[in-house]
Amino acid sequence: MFAYTQKKLPKSTVEIILVVPTIDVQAEYKKAFSQLQAELAVEGFRKGKVPTTVAEKHLDKEAVYQEMIQSALPQWYEQIVKKENFHPIMSPKVELIKGKDGEDWEFKITLAEKPVVDIANYRKVVSETKHEDKKAAIWTPGKGEPAAKEDEAQKAKIRQDRLNRVLEALLKETKIELPDLLLETELSRRLTQAVDDIQKIGLTVDAYLKSKNLTMDELKSRYRREIEDTYKLEFLLAEIADKENITVENKELEDLFNHIPEEKERTKARSNAYFYATILRKQKVLDFLTDL
Repeated sequence: MFAYTQKKLPKSTVEIILVVPTIDVQAEYKKAFSQLQAELAVEGFRKGKVPTTVAEKHLDKEAVYQEMIQSALPQWYEQIVKKENFHPIMSPKVELIKGKDGEDWEFKITLAEKPVVDIANYRKVVSETKHEDKKAAIWTPGKGEPAAKEDEAQKAKIRQDRLNRVLEALLKETKIELPDLLLETELSRRLTQAVDDIQKIGLTVDAYLKSKNLTMDELKSRYRREIEDTYKLEFLLAEIADKENITVENKELEDLFNHIPEEKERTKARSNAYFYATILRKQKVLDFLTDL
C-alpha cells in the first residue's frame, strides 16, 4: 500500500509526497503490460492473442511504465484527495522524483485548492460606489447643459458602466491570493494559444512582438495580469453567491435548455449542466450587485 506525506504551502497550495512500494509498482506494471498486450497486433497473431514472450519483445518498457502511471496514479491521487477532504480546483502537477526498477517509486504532487477570499463589506462598498455615481450624475450650474433623456441603449450602457465601477471597487477592497499553479497553468495555455494564432496569420512570434512594440516578458506580464483579474473576479463573485445563498434551480436550467432548438445541441448542453449553472449563477450575482 502506498504512503504519503502532505505539506500546506502558501496561496491555497498543497504538496504531497507519494511513495509507492516496489511490490505495488510491480503489480501495477503487470496490469499495464496486460492492457497493452491486449491491444497489441503482431504479424502472425490476432489482436489480443499475442503470447507474453512475444509481447515482451515488442512492448517498450518505458511505454509500459507510462501506461502504468496514467492508469494507477489518478486512482492513488483520488484516494488521497478523498481521505484528506481536499477540494482541488484543477488538475494537479505531478513530478516523478524516483522511478528505478526494483526500488520504491516517489512522486511529488502539487494541487491547488479554492483560494481564501478575504472579502470586504461588499454591501457597503457597492452602496458607496453607487452613491458617488449618483452624486456625479447630478446636474449643477457650471456642468454645461443638462443631459437629455436617455434611450434604452444609453440606459444599458450607464447600467454596465456602473456595474464595472462596482466590480473595480470590490476587487480593490478584496484580498485573494491565487495559487501559483493556477496562474502558471493558465499562462502556459494562453501563450500556447497566442503562438498558434500568430502562426495562423503567417507571422513569427518575434515579428508579432515587434509589431506590437512588446518583449516576450512584457507579453507574459500582460497576460498574467489579465489572468489574475479574471480569476479574482470569478472567486469574488462565487464568494458573494455563497454568502447571499444565490443558487440556480433545475427549472431555470431546463428553461434555458428548452430554448435550444436543435435536439443534438440540447443534449450536449444538458451533459454540461454544471457549466451552464455556473454561468447562470454568475449572472444572478451581477444582477444582485446591480440592483443592490
